Amino acid sequence: MDFLTTDLCDEFGDRVQILSPGFRAYGGLPRFAGPIATLKLFEDNSKVREILGEPGRGRVLVVDGGGSLRCALVGDQLGDLAVRNGWNGIIVYGCIRDSVALGKLPLGIRALDTHPLKSVKKDIGERELPVVFGGVAFRPGEWLYADEDGVMVSPEPLV
Repeated sequence: MDFLTTDLCDEFGDRVQILSPGFRAYGGLPRFAGPIATLKLFEDNSKVREILGEPGRGRVLVVDGGGSLRCALVGDQLGDLAVRNGWNGIIVYGCIRDSVALGKLPLGIRALDTHPLKSVKKDIGERELPVVFGGVAFRPGEWLYADEDGVMVSPEPLV
């Protein structure tokens, strides 16, 4: 990926939203971008597996997990699935696990923290609706850019 969020902010600052600090980098790709796909759920990652099992086509999955710090929503198996199916990255408003293994994957990952406990599996959650956290409204089809300096969202591709 040939972009820097700092340069994009300088050029397009009036057209982008910037995610509040506090999300940590866990994947093997420090820089990633792509159109947004969304999920809204709470402590149940069934829908995460479902959507990552579909062709990613270079998209970034944004998971609104309600900010829960009580279990993980993404681990190494889902990371592997995302890579196999062509996803560029995952943003989790919640926790991940298997951080060492995820750090070796060619996948961008941002999350609040790590937690060793897996989530429940009740197949509860909603797909492809706008979600809001960290001061940003994430809408399906808009573009997300992430690098070492932060995460930003634009209504259209910037590079």
